[in-house]
Amino acid sequence: MVDKEVVIVGAGFSGIGLGIQLRKAGITDFTILEAADDIGGVWHHNRYPGVAVDIPSTTYSYSYEPNPSWSRLFAPGDELAAYAKRCAAKYGVTNHVRLHTRVEAAEYDADQHHWSVRTSGGSLTARFLISAVGPLDQPKYPDIPGLGTFAGPTVHTARWDPTVDLRGKRVAVIGSGATALQLIPEIAPEVARLSAFQRTPIWVIPKPNTTIAPPMRRLFERVPVTQRVLRMATSLLAELVMTAGIAYHMRVPLFVRSVEKLCLWHLEQQVADPETRERLTPKYGLGCKRPSFSNTYLRTFNRDNVDLITDRIVRIVHEGIVTARTDNASGEVTETLHEVEILLLATGFKTMQLGVVPPFPLHGTDGIEVGQWWDEHKYQNYEGISSPLAPNFWLMNGPWAAAGASWFSVIESGSRHIVRCLDEARRRRATQMVVRQEPHDAYMRSMHKKVRHTSFAQPSCSQANSYYFDRHGEAPFVRPISGPALELASRTFDLDHYRYDQAPLPGSQK
Repeated sequence: MVDKEVVIVGAGFSGIGLGIQLRKAGITDFTILEAADDIGGVWHHNRYPGVAVDIPSTTYSYSYEPNPSWSRLFAPGDELAAYAKRCAAKYGVTNHVRLHTRVEAAEYDADQHHWSVRTSGGSLTARFLISAVGPLDQPKYPDIPGLGTFAGPTVHTARWDPTVDLRGKRVAVIGSGATALQLIPEIAPEVARLSAFQRTPIWVIPKPNTTIAPPMRRLFERVPVTQRVLRMATSLLAELVMTAGIAYHMRVPLFVRSVEKLCLWHLEQQVADPETRERLTPKYGLGCKRPSFSNTYLRTFNRDNVDLITDRIVRIVHEGIVTARTDNASGEVTETLHEVEILLLATGFKTMQLGVVPPFPLHGTDGIEVGQWWDEHKYQNYEGISSPLAPNFWLMNGPWAAAGASWFSVIESGSRHIVRCLDEARRRRATQMVVRQEPHDAYMRSMHKKVRHTSFAQPSCSQANSYYFDRHGEAPFVRPISGPALELASRTFDLDHYRYDQAPLPGSQK
């Protein structure tokens, strides 16, 4: 006997969405283990000023649970956190969640066909184990000498400290990705001086972030089809930018160049100083690094109290940040101390690396630790969700999984894949299922073929410092297909690509 038929790790939108689909399928013997003190995942942890979704909220939501109450087209973070709680409660998932429970390791028992899961609150066994920990879970701290020597408060945006008062202070922000794009324009008006340290500029697309007026919200509530039509429109827009710009980059060069020209025009309209514009201009192609939408980030650099610093950071000291600049003619290096009182790290998250994917030690077939094996042999995952190394295990948000206009495309497709598998295991009375090596390898061959047409095949990506890439120089974060193709695959993959077994009865011989 096992403690639970299904154990899910993570109570963000992935874990909640999977829990909803399990209940719809009549699978109720499951628990969701969550390390934090509340559900919501990235939207529970990220509470920095200006935090918001970076694609339209009508698209960034469950397709079966539209929210007519979004205040803006790109909703702020607190509304996303509230939406997660509301969905979990409405569909009966909340009572399945066990908070303050961090998974420390999991080991597969090949004889009994179950997982032994060790947590901060004790151990339990599960027939099936699913990691639904999102890719933006573990904050990435910059590898800068002296980081711990800074005298003032140091805050990572993913673990925001609301007690730190920025008003009238000299503040430094390290990072220039999607988080900095939201944070910098929000705090610039209240600080005495803001020093923005940029290693790599970001492609910034104009943001149609309109307020959704109360009459429109009432219309969405009373005539739901109107919101579904808007969802179709925003999904198409996001699909064009994210999928065409990244997954089909080489196949639609005219579209990609058009988006780049739009971004460059936007930059010219927003930033007055030509030299600053030049430093904010990406030197890599669209899609190497995730682009984002904003109407406020670029023009913040017109402010008198905002400095854009692109010299390389050499160390952090008690008083602030030391940068260096090399004279091209003489080779002479000049160092500058930037004195600041508060240090904000908008440096993103660890993604495709050991200890993150999977997010805990996972010992599968023959005791192989999956994360270590992937780190040594490159990341690979059938349909972006399962591995021959780990029976009875699925990894949502894993290697070769992210596709489509919204992360909810990945969540719903991954949930559909898993529920189909569990239903088939039940139908066959199987206690173990594992993807076969041959279809797994065929899938990976198709991924490596498709990636040749993506933005990641551009030589300029070497300048992007993108979290899409792993230490092998590959980009396993993204599955290079469209959202509709992702959905179709989750509905039609061959269930015989898995092998099904039954555990021996107690007392029987193998």
